[in-house]
Amino acid sequence: MAAPRPQRRYQDDTLLGVQIAAFHRRSRRRYGSPRIWKDLREEAGRRVSRKRVARVMREAGLVGDAPAALPGHHPCRSAAGARPNQLARQFTVSQPNRVWAADVTYLATAAGWCYLAVVLDLCSRQVVGWALSARLDRQLALTAPGRALARRRPPWGLLHHSDREGVHQPRLPLPAGSGGIACSMSRRGDCWDNAVVESFFATLKRELVADACWPTTAEATTDLAQYLDGWYNVHRRTRPWAISARPPTKRG
Repeated sequence: MAAPRPQRRYQDDTLLGVQIAAFHRRSRRRYGSPRIWKDLREEAGRRVSRKRVARVMREAGLVGDAPAALPGHHPCRSAAGARPNQLARQFTVSQPNRVWAADVTYLATAAGWCYLAVVLDLCSRQVVGWALSARLDRQLALTAPGRALARRRPPWGLLHHSDREGVHQPRLPLPAGSGGIACSMSRRGDCWDNAVVESFFATLKRELVADACWPTTAEATTDLAQYLDGWYNVHRRTRPWAISARPPTKRG
């Protein structure tokens, strides 16, 4: 039988457990010990080892929850209005508002399918614009980048990369103060050309959609706003991005 911990150590572990539980709840129970450890060091100023955080979480029954990703869906692609792939899988960008990547996915509600369009900044990986609609049309695809342009007002020369969807149009609405925009599109049927947004959709469906049960698109919009603007863009830690320019090869 292991010797009991000293009273002072026990009290400190109790306080540490309270802080860990708070960060764990804020992450929607998705974080494991590595990310909780970073939050403790950078936000709470706690200088503790990663092994100690893992032990306290284990004793409290706290684990990072990562349910299986839901299957993705992509509307049919059209060759009309296609643009060359100028991004060429160069996903590492050193300055914000230089390269944005966009795509559309679908989400389920009790009232039927709805469609989510997002625009990500490849430097910060933040969602700089998004829109949700019960209709998959040109207006949806233009609303997300339109909101991003109004919010960020990027300098001249922004590169906007998207999947080759029929609803993605090369002419985007330009608010006052915005410069020219170059458009880039993935090759037909190649998800690796837009891997950053594909990865974001997988994260979204693990962390939010898998546990959601939305009656209507309005409820889905509210939940997405809380997740994207109140958590993902503000608090969520992302793993170091090192998306390869080539898909992984199978080992025989």
